[in-house]
Amino acid sequence: MRESELAVIGDAELVEELSMLTTQTARMRARMADIMAELERRRCAGRAPAGARR
Repeated sequence: MRESELAVIGDAELVEELSMLTTQTARMRARMADIMAELERRRCAGRAPAGARR
């Protein structure tokens, strides 16, 4: 969104948009943390002795 577009939007709409983006960012960060934890779990499981799996 360009600065000129932002100028015509009211304060309430800007705050609502900011709130929505903040929520989306928090969800994305949480999802990234979940994915990184799963990758770490898999990496560590890959190092386990062959007889220790499943």
